Amino acid sequence: MSMRSPLGRARGLGSAKEGVHHWWSQRLTAVAMVPLIFWFVVAVIGNVGADYDAMRAWLGAPINATLLILLLVALFHHAQLGLQVVIEDYVHCHAVKTAGIIATKLLAVALGAYAVVSVLFVAIGG
Repeated sequence: MSMRSPLGRARGLGSAKEGVHHWWSQRLTAVAMVPLIFWFVVAVIGNVGADYDAMRAWLGAPINATLLILLLVALFHHAQLGLQVVIEDYVHCHAVKTAGIIATKLLAVALGAYAVVSVLFVAIGG
């Protein structure tokens, strides 16, 4: 049993140096998504009632495909960061926490890659 207080035991250990990076990444993706979501909503409203061929032609424009891919990448990364914070805060078993974070990252990468490939498939006309 130690006679030191919890503050005394923690003093001098320093930070893990990861919290600020995670916080900045989450804020950066949030800021990036604001104009991208605005563009996406305007684009969807502008294409209401369009058939598949019209949407395919719209998505075939390089600027539209690029902006949609950027939105998808930012969206999935932002979601993964947010879910990681929830898991870190509310899951107390270390093994379950680690497995949850790994599963969340893998799922975000898999779904993000699927979404990007789907956009490219429609845009290129595969």
